[in-house]
Amino acid sequence: MSEIIDGKALSAQIKEGLSDRINTLKSKGITPSLTVILVGDDPASAVYVKNKHQTFINLGLISEVVRLPAETSQEKLIEQIEKLNKDDTVHGILIQLPLPPHLNSQIAISSIDPSKDVDGFHIENAGALLTGNPKFIPCTPYGVMRMLKSKDIYIRGAEAVIVGASNIVGKPMALLLQMAGATVTICNSKTRDLAAQTKRADILVAAAGKPHLINGEMIKDGAVVIDVGIHRKEDGKLCGDVDFESASKKASFITPVPGGVGPMTIVMLLVNTVEAAERKAGITPQREGII
Repeated sequence: MSEIIDGKALSAQIKEGLSDRINTLKSKGITPSLTVILVGDDPASAVYVKNKHQTFINLGLISEVVRLPAETSQEKLIEQIEKLNKDDTVHGILIQLPLPPHLNSQIAISSIDPSKDVDGFHIENAGALLTGNPKFIPCTPYGVMRMLKSKDIYIRGAEAVIVGASNIVGKPMALLLQMAGATVTICNSKTRDLAAQTKRADILVAAAGKPHLINGEMIKDGAVVIDVGIHRKEDGKLCGDVDFESASKKASFITPVPGGVGPMTIVMLLVNTVEAAERKAGITPQREGII
């Protein structure tokens, strides 16, 4: 059976490791602050925002949520973003995705001050990641890299396969793994023989957004399997993009759902917000190496 990579336990360690940095900022009169913009009433988005908010509050940090009606115009959304850009007490701005269909998420993200873009999605920050000098690393891929490091998984020279090519997970995940020395393949909905690709993977990252897309027959013996997906089944239970029962019989390491990548995404948002506050205070962030 696989060894579980416990995202809850690792995220708790990372939070503990941030305490000195947070105290240093507070001694200078600076409390790291995140503002999340939530447009509409999507239930899943509301849960994500609540979890993020609670994480910050529990650590004595500032977390605000700006709730806008679903019919909010692009102009009104940009107006709200510009207001937060100008607020020196706000260190991080996050737009909870997905936005309602009539809103252009890329335009909205591009309106965020890059120094407050703690999701790392602004084109300036995406370009910095592409060239190997990231200011903010997108939270989910950042968390995955920390999970791999926590188990001393050797990346250099490994075959890494990512299922899913989104700007949020797939593409930045590929860049980080490539920078760490892996040979990377990205699969998408047009990939002709998905199993042929996944069976080559020493490190398999499933981020396609389809429940149980990956099963044990699609995994090489001893592979490291990272499940980014999260879905609620008809019985109310959560599952991922990977069929955990069959995959865990072949993988060397595997992440569970829930309790795997999810907690890591939230804690890396915390890390990015602390880094933003440190830069604002003239402190060089002490980022733990992941590549």
